[in-house]
Amino acid sequence: MKYTYKTFLILSLVVLSSFCSFLYAQNGEGYFLHTVERGQGLYSISSMYGVSQDDIIKLNPGAEQKIYAGQTLKIPQRTKKQFHTIKQGETLYILTKEYGVSAKDICDANPGLSAENFKIGQVIIIPQVTLPVQEQVLPSVEPSIQPPVKPRCKDMHKVKRKETIFSVSRKYGITESELILANPELKKGMKKGSFLCIPYPKTEEESQPLQPQESEYIIPPSDLELFKKNEEKHHKLSTLKAAVILPFMLDGGSKGEASRMIEYYEGFLIAVDSLKREGVSIDIHTYDSGNEKQSINHLLNKKELKEVDIIFGPLYQEHIAPLAQFTKENNIRLVIPFTSQNNEVFTNPSVYQINTPQSYLYSEVYEHFSRQFGRENIIIIDSKTTERSKDEFIKGLKLDLQAKGIPVKTLPIDASIEQYRAVLKKDLINIFIPSSGSDLTLNKLIPQLKLINLSNESDKELANNPSYAISLFGYPEWQTYTDNHLNSFFELDTYFYSSFYTNDLFPAAKHFTAGYHRWYEKEMANTHPKFGMLGFDTAFFFLKGLATYGTALEENLTKVRPTPIQTGFKFERVNNWGGFINKKVFFVHFTKGFELVKLDFD
Repeated sequence: MKYTYKTFLILSLVVLSSFCSFLYAQNGEGYFLHTVERGQGLYSISSMYGVSQDDIIKLNPGAEQKIYAGQTLKIPQRTKKQFHTIKQGETLYILTKEYGVSAKDICDANPGLSAENFKIGQVIIIPQVTLPVQEQVLPSVEPSIQPPVKPRCKDMHKVKRKETIFSVSRKYGITESELILANPELKKGMKKGSFLCIPYPKTEEESQPLQPQESEYIIPPSDLELFKKNEEKHHKLSTLKAAVILPFMLDGGSKGEASRMIEYYEGFLIAVDSLKREGVSIDIHTYDSGNEKQSINHLLNKKELKEVDIIFGPLYQEHIAPLAQFTKENNIRLVIPFTSQNNEVFTNPSVYQINTPQSYLYSEVYEHFSRQFGRENIIIIDSKTTERSKDEFIKGLKLDLQAKGIPVKTLPIDASIEQYRAVLKKDLINIFIPSSGSDLTLNKLIPQLKLINLSNESDKELANNPSYAISLFGYPEWQTYTDNHLNSFFELDTYFYSSFYTNDLFPAAKHFTAGYHRWYEKEMANTHPKFGMLGFDTAFFFLKGLATYGTALEENLTKVRPTPIQTGFKFERVNNWGGFINKKVFFVHFTKGFELVKLDFD
């Protein structure tokens, strides 16, 4: 047989991958399987499992170049936490037997887990706390008068192809009725790969008819029964207790940062006032976290802080980890309004991250883009500049469109008008996407696009009836360029994506701006986003949610739907044991009819 160099290289990689897996098994570390979800990258996956990206790449050669939604990765089992990937036929009860922990332990360690999403491929944490398994399935009794309880299952049997109820019952020396009684799901048929509880053969004494209160504990509980039994008991909150921890710089520091934090807090207070007018009782505790070099540990020792329901902040990266640990230990929600670059959300169920991490944000944009423009003519413009480079965005967009079978063309920004026209299609909308979000790129691209439909400047008839339909698609920072390009944006039928957007002409924004001016006798700073509006939106969403649903907020997040001024909310838990990230994305459209439209995707 003749081997080419390429064949040899592929075989070498396969052998190396197998050898790496063997080494992990030899060292007793092992691995479990993770199915990549939309928006996840190596950083987020390594963060949620507490391993390095290099560790993942060693077990998954090529992952450093590309991973994709639906891909299965081997994750090394290298931390103190025990992770388990749910396999076919496994139930919550089976896992309690396998690991010797109670159902409550598993539910507490995985607040995102439920009977609905307990399915093949889900990864969960198996807690270290061990309790007798019988505690979660048997009634409580007094040890002094009740004899030790014998386990209900002598063995667990994995169903093989062509096996029947008759063959399995005969294999273990029990009757068919005893097998069905221990596994009531068999009434719907036997499935290959499922696990069956094999009960102990009944003695003559046990063969007597059982009383109802005794027989109900013979059948293994279903996932629905166990989750319902161990779900948290929720209650209403008569008075909401909230804390704000931000660097107001009372002892000196950056005046620019201080003014933005003050503006955020001013918007926050307007939201509190609005809710109080609706009859909501709220107590607010406000703390100055100081500058980024100072520790916030002195704040975490305050008794009243341990009793709040929710904390908003902080600003600085150095303060996030200690504050997140504090909220986790005290079962307090933590809303992080500003940074998108922290990994606490991947391991802490108390954390809400408002500013979407880049990989998740891009993934949402790709999904909405392909739905909106998947049948149009898409053209990437290489801007040849590193200023505000969007290389990662463009790379991901190309891969996403390619996976969906959507063709993409590429053109340099300095191409001739003839080269531009050569890639256009008259029967489709031609969507141009520059590889940079800079104002410099727009200054170069906009004149080119305007010239496409003109043979010369005097061709007024062609200008009024263009041969090609053209749209421009771009980035959040473009909303700060409207002073220079507003008319061009309308003329070129422009779109840009953003997690934060408002317009002074929108009724909600107009009303809030007037109220802010009335309260504070000043205008908000012209920033993106506007911090006063951000403060209002975050406070109103969470405080309204807590006032309505109490401690059951997490189960009702999709029902909290206030009209946002600037910030949209679409929270999803990142994994079964982590917190929530905000996946809301808008497309803002400058129409040729000089209308400004915010496209909201549910």
